[in-house]
Amino acid sequence: MSRAAKATLAASIVVSGLTVWGVHFMQVKERESMYKGVERDEARQAEKKRQRALDLEINKQKEAEYQKLQPTAGVAKAGATDPNQTT
Repeated sequence: MSRAAKATLAASIVVSGLTVWGVHFMQVKERESMYKGVERDEARQAEKKRQRALDLEINKQKEAEYQKLQPTAGVAKAGATDPNQTT
C-alpha cells in the first residue's frame, strides 16, 4: 500500500470519526435544550396553578365578607330550606 493511500485512509477515518462525534455532541446539546423547555413549562404551569389557588382563596374570603353584609339566596343559611326544592 502506498504512502498516499495510507494517508487518504487515515484522513478519511479521522474525518468519519469526527463527524460521528460531532453529530452525537449536537444531539446531546439539543436534547438538553429541549428538556430545559420542558422544565420551563412545568415551572410555568405550577406557578399558574399556585396563582389560581391563591385567587380562589381570595375570592372565597371576599364572598364570605360580602355574604355577611348582604346575604344572597344562593347561599343556604343554617336551618333554612331552598324554596325551589321539592320533596
